[in-house]
Amino acid sequence: MHGMLLWSDRAWDKTSSRREVIKDSVSALYTWQDTRCSPSFLSSLPPPQSHLTAYSGYGVPTLFWIARHKPDKLKLFSHAGTVQDLAVAMLCDLKEPVMSVQNAASWGYFDTTTQTWNTQILESAGFPVHLLPRVVKPGTLAGGLAESWYGIPAGTPVGAALGDLQCSVYTTMQPNVAVLNVSTSAQLAFIATPDFQPKQVADVSTVEYFPYFNDRYLAVAASLNGGNALATFVKTLQQWTHELGFNLPQAKVWERVLALAEGMGTKSSLQVIPTLLGERHAPEQNATVTNIDPGNLGLGQVFRALCSGVIQNMHSMMPREILLDNNIEKIVGIGSALTRNKVLQQEVEHWYQLPVQFVAGEDAAVGAAMSVLNV
Repeated sequence: MHGMLLWSDRAWDKTSSRREVIKDSVSALYTWQDTRCSPSFLSSLPPPQSHLTAYSGYGVPTLFWIARHKPDKLKLFSHAGTVQDLAVAMLCDLKEPVMSVQNAASWGYFDTTTQTWNTQILESAGFPVHLLPRVVKPGTLAGGLAESWYGIPAGTPVGAALGDLQCSVYTTMQPNVAVLNVSTSAQLAFIATPDFQPKQVADVSTVEYFPYFNDRYLAVAASLNGGNALATFVKTLQQWTHELGFNLPQAKVWERVLALAEGMGTKSSLQVIPTLLGERHAPEQNATVTNIDPGNLGLGQVFRALCSGVIQNMHSMMPREILLDNNIEKIVGIGSALTRNKVLQQEVEHWYQLPVQFVAGEDAAVGAAMSVLNV
């Protein structure tokens, strides 16, 4: 959604059953986790004409960085987009990529009111504006399937790629409902009121407003730290046992820490701030553990405190009061890290004190298909 890659004209070949990328015709994928754009570098960029701040890992700042530090690299390519934009271009055999408003907004330097790039601002700062894709509304058809593909007939309409968050919450989003998605990272979102229009001034805030469907906006608190924080802890435990001379499968570590934490049944007195990756609004923030005493170092207590910290961190970004002020009456929990973890589920209920429903199996692919049918 935020990430980007570059490709050249005719960057793919057709084989007997599929299309394959030609070596050296496509760059590496720069994901939302890319950290090359330091706070000092970002401060050197011109202010955007947009209500959305551009962060490291976003498409436009990444292209700015390449233009300033590796300008010769840009000469090798003629197009840029998200990885899903490249997939659509390959499926439809497009000469020029198209990008939905949702993904354009997630790149930065995009005015969601006029639905245009900040071309003049970017061009005056030496940005390669010729690489910016043409932008279309969500639900717009990008083209037709160039050839039959795994039983899908040629000519089947293909929609422009959509934002993964918007599609992830689409199947469960309803009025007066907020959706909490915890997978690798974590997001809490709800649909803004129909008359909501963002101020055209970028503001560093824990809650941002991204384009949704039907000209509505999605209020989003997006944390970089979700299931990845839990996975790092489990991986570290496994590494420690290995260093002690034991080989323990990671699945067994997960099984044990979940059982121990769930068996406690009470909140740990340990305090964990799990921001291993910082946050977009606080990129230099590290994780911390406080309030340690001899009685709260049991493995179950530590893991419960970590689960609590993941949800508490989200609560600090979008507290219960914001939900109540926007008439949110219920939270729907999705994402593999949340739906498989009863301890995390208990912490959602503890921190938000709202009715919560946890739904497994809802993902971005289902939402993308449904949205194209309904938009």
